[in-house]
Amino acid sequence: MNHLTRGFLTAAFIMMAFTRTAFAQCEALTKLTLPQTKITSAQIVAAGEFTPPAGGPGGGGGAAVAAKALPAFCRVIGVTEPAINFEVWLPSATGEKKWNGKYNGVGNGGLAGNLSYGAMIQALARGYATASTDTGHTNKPGNEAWPLNHPELIVDFAARAIHLTARNAKSVIRAYYSQAPRYSYFTGCSGGGGQALSEAQRYPADYDGIVAGAPANHPTQMWPGELYAAYATHRAPENLVPNEKLPMIARAALAACDAQDGLKDGLIEDTRRCAFDPAVLQCKGADAADCLTAGQVDSVRKVYEGLKDPVTGKLFWWGYEPSSEEGWPGHIQNPFVVPIGYFKYMAFNNPAWDWKTFDMSDPKNFVLLVEASNRLGNMLNSIDPDLTAFQRLGGKLVMYHGWLDQNISPRNSISYYESVQAVMGNEVQDFARLFMAPGMGHCGGGTGPNTLDALTALENWVEQKQAPQQIVASHSTNGQVDRTRPLCPYPQVAKYKGSGSIDEAANFVCQLPDNRQ
Repeated sequence: MNHLTRGFLTAAFIMMAFTRTAFAQCEALTKLTLPQTKITSAQIVAAGEFTPPAGGPGGGGGAAVAAKALPAFCRVIGVTEPAINFEVWLPSATGEKKWNGKYNGVGNGGLAGNLSYGAMIQALARGYATASTDTGHTNKPGNEAWPLNHPELIVDFAARAIHLTARNAKSVIRAYYSQAPRYSYFTGCSGGGGQALSEAQRYPADYDGIVAGAPANHPTQMWPGELYAAYATHRAPENLVPNEKLPMIARAALAACDAQDGLKDGLIEDTRRCAFDPAVLQCKGADAADCLTAGQVDSVRKVYEGLKDPVTGKLFWWGYEPSSEEGWPGHIQNPFVVPIGYFKYMAFNNPAWDWKTFDMSDPKNFVLLVEASNRLGNMLNSIDPDLTAFQRLGGKLVMYHGWLDQNISPRNSISYYESVQAVMGNEVQDFARLFMAPGMGHCGGGTGPNTLDALTALENWVEQKQAPQQIVASHSTNGQVDRTRPLCPYPQVAKYKGSGSIDEAANFVCQLPDNRQ
């Protein structure tokens, strides 16, 4: 036997021994005792062998391709009473693609009901141990009524499941690696952004750092606000706005407000400063594809204005932003499915409730919205501005939101951040920062730079004490980056230096807007 053959055999023997050890350590986790929790499975998944289920978040498509590049990992499946399903993924403790010593809990979207495999794949690829939960229910067809007369499941969905999954995941990590994670991070957008703020407010010791993207943290007002767009455009046939006209409106709004920041770049820096009036598009004669009827103008105005108290005029929830119109089809033709579930199974406990017969301009109906918000707010909302406990524990919070978000108003993030600042003063910048993204849609997409790495910025802040002065976002076309731009800590904005390409982040500097100098 030559030295080369002997070397291959020795390496193979070592690998087999390691694999046996890894299998044994992984499978032993089924015997782990956790409060109100049972580990139902713990098995090694070979490199490239995980396939996310189709149909759920992260199922199929790009996530399936990304999963093929994953290293081997220990996949732990468990359930916490009454029905909180979760998984913990544990990368190898040794080797080239080994555990980075950290934990990344990931959030859900919408009404949850599925594990976020796509986000787990991303976390594992970065070397994290990671976990996700369905928050205590499934969203399979026929199970849409899970909240009906089950407030305990609403509590699990809104807060308890994410907290208990963090607790269980850390216990699993300690058992598998014989050490606790050095740092723990939570990342989520939309519903996951709301979960992120819930963690900071309700369970500040769970995570060292939190990323909250486009947070759905005030759903008892947000969901009625989302429904309002459909109501406004369905009051009468003349109020319907065809999807085909939305790009025209978006172009007109952009043309009216693009240059307000001194740079014509196809982006509106801050849509709050855009006073676009859709009346400029009103038809001079008969209805046509390139103009709006009077009824359509009125609908667009109402969608911009948002849901208001019909008696006092006080704003209940913000409208959609000018130039976001191409994201409206999922709201103005038929309401988004999540608000419908809220009204049927949480607010009114009536599966037969029909949005088309609910007049949101009727003061009596508006009172019902307020009463439901007051009744369910403590369970569903995460709007407490006092983050003192999170701050004292050394926690860091990175929030971000796209100005063209077609689901959750970007003004909600600003409102929450400013409420924290009002309570905690200017020191809020020492532990929490908000980054607004011009031209970005809901958690991504849109015409502006819409891809960002908030987790790396958070890691540097927590681990290196380097507060993020900016986060560079990028836009790609056909897989090729064609624009980068710094996102700045609110209220700062990216200001063009006056020379160089407007598509390169290096040619911008973060500073207060002209009206805040």
